[in-house]
Amino acid sequence: MSTPLPQPAAVRTTCPYCGVGCGMLAASDDSGASISGDPTHPANFGRLCSKGSALGETLALEQRLLHPMMRLADGSLVRASWDTALTAVAKQLQAIIDRDGPGAIAFYLSGQLLTEDYYVANKLMKGFIGSSNVDTNSRLCMASSVAGHKRAFGADTVPGVYRDIDEADLIILVGSNAAWCHPVLYQRMIAARQQRGTKLIVIDPRRTATAKDADLFLPIAPGMDSALFCGLLVYLADAQALDQAFIDRHTTGFAEALQHAREMAPDVAATARAAALEEADVERFFELFRNTDRVVTCYSQGVNQSAQGTDKVNAIINVHLATGRIGRPGNGPLSLTGQPNAMGGREVGGLANQLAAHMGFSPAETDRVRRFWGAPRIATSEGLKAVNMFAAIERGTIKALWVMATNPAVSLPRAGALRAARGKQEQLVVSEFSATTLSRPAPSSCCRPPRGARRTAQ
Repeated sequence: MSTPLPQPAAVRTTCPYCGVGCGMLAASDDSGASISGDPTHPANFGRLCSKGSALGETLALEQRLLHPMMRLADGSLVRASWDTALTAVAKQLQAIIDRDGPGAIAFYLSGQLLTEDYYVANKLMKGFIGSSNVDTNSRLCMASSVAGHKRAFGADTVPGVYRDIDEADLIILVGSNAAWCHPVLYQRMIAARQQRGTKLIVIDPRRTATAKDADLFLPIAPGMDSALFCGLLVYLADAQALDQAFIDRHTTGFAEALQHAREMAPDVAATARAAALEEADVERFFELFRNTDRVVTCYSQGVNQSAQGTDKVNAIINVHLATGRIGRPGNGPLSLTGQPNAMGGREVGGLANQLAAHMGFSPAETDRVRRFWGAPRIATSEGLKAVNMFAAIERGTIKALWVMATNPAVSLPRAGALRAARGKQEQLVVSEFSATTLSRPAPSSCCRPPRGARRTAQ
């Protein structure tokens, strides 16, 4: 009688989909892999949404790339050794650099890379190729929030944690369909509502699934979030509901901010007209904010992905600063991100306008990174950001592109134009785990599965 072989222990890992970052336990079984929530993880406490629960289904080998592939002149893909593929990539990159300079090379990264992979890619491009043309798909969803944080706090820092949601007495969701996009986190909001009586306000032009559970739904006119929160700031000032001691100790420029808010939304009636809302609903929102000590304002892509996204973020942050509803349990503005490691990429400089550790391109900062990396050809100025990078590909000035753990031919704005422009590139390198990404011909390709990364539609 044979003894069954012991099954490997479960490995703790992180879900690669949305920005909640749920903890998972992954174990191999007879069917391939079993996935369950990690009950000790502080983001999800064992809960998983349908996407995370089905992650084991993506581990099948049918479409998974287990070795590099190279595209031949006739368009066919053939298997290659690591040495052959990497040598071909290096030679082509070097030939383009020698002829056109490092600015003809670009890397496009992903918020689903591990921080270590982000760091190495950024170091290779900025430190040793000598170009800052390295950006990420998180640019499309987080740039406004990053700029708003830097404008408000002087640094790209998030002034809240998920635990604040559990302790808040009022949760405001702005431009966020959390019921669909961050379902595990949304269940924590619903639990707070059921167990503690937390009020839920949803501000969105659409009546989404999230709005169904709201105590107050504000169907705001598109683009009017700044007007609404400027109106809230004016209301709080006129009601003498500001924390003047906090303002004096921790802020600068408040008088100018309040004056600007008055010009945009001088009273409740004007705010309601600008936002195309019922005046009574606006007043109820303002009163709930004023009379609730613990308030968390969660905002997402409905705020960020906007021509006025940075101003919207700052309008939200300003009402928390002006009332001292920040830096205390159950308080603060909180950006809900779309990918699990957008912040990790920014921490290590994976953006065209910064170096590692949130440093810029001042001579002192550049020299500091150059010496730390031992990088004699370090880039000394900002590179092309995501949209401009792909515009340069269309113009033919970017000759080589390395894409890692994302598919811009599907996810970028004007994706059709991008696909048409691929023929202008001399070299396209794709780091991916799925063969489906390589279904369209390109001048040259090499593919590998990035460690720990997964691709989803952005």
